[in-house]
Amino acid sequence: MTESARPRLDILIPVYNEGANIITTLRAIAREVKTPHRVLICYDHEDDDTLPAITQNRDALGATTVEFVRNRGRGAHGAVLTGFAASDAPFVVVYPADDDYNAAILDPMVAEAAKGCDIVCASRFMTGGSMVGCPWLKAVLVRAANFTLYHLARLPTHDASNGFRLFSRRVTTEIPIESERGFCYSIELLVKCHRLGWRIGEVPARWFERAHGASRFQVVKWLPDYLRWYRYAFATSYLRRPAETVRRQPVT
Repeated sequence: MTESARPRLDILIPVYNEGANIITTLRAIAREVKTPHRVLICYDHEDDDTLPAITQNRDALGATTVEFVRNRGRGAHGAVLTGFAASDAPFVVVYPADDDYNAAILDPMVAEAAKGCDIVCASRFMTGGSMVGCPWLKAVLVRAANFTLYHLARLPTHDASNGFRLFSRRVTTEIPIESERGFCYSIELLVKCHRLGWRIGEVPARWFERAHGASRFQVVKWLPDYLRWYRYAFATSYLRRPAETVRRQPVT
């Protein structure tokens, strides 16, 4: 593949029986995203109903390149890490399979990354963002965590917990991920980048409770992992933990 034809953005979509959502989402991406891109569909099993939904509707996806990537791990965590390993674009964004309303912010996210940001967050809580229809327990925990992380721990984003996020290649290749489940890797990479002093940006995003399929988000089960990185963020700001405490992967 020539440099001019190489995707500048890999859009990584972890899926688990998202057949009812995925075509609308991919059509929105094909319609809205002008940055040269490729979509990586990271799936667990061959009988996932997402796969035939895509193969039977490829003509509706325009020029968007869609590739299937079999999860080499387990669950959402394994799917994302497998997608990171398959990505070779300068930027990779983890994108929700049921999100057909935020595709237009992918180009602005790439633009922020091109200015030097290593992470660009899709923010529900900055001006212009919104969160609608969230279950009350999740909403309380999410809003409280993000308020304290922004105002007290001084993370430079209003939305530290949203898994919809763009990463530079050096983030996914140079920072080893210690988290082992769910979407906890996302806040881990964020707080480590903050400690390293790498730039973090954000753009406003909308969020609506999904209409079809089951969410993989398990707030109670993953809470201990989130608390670990919550404390890490405060240690950076108040205990002044230095960048040297972040373990880095040698670049080959």
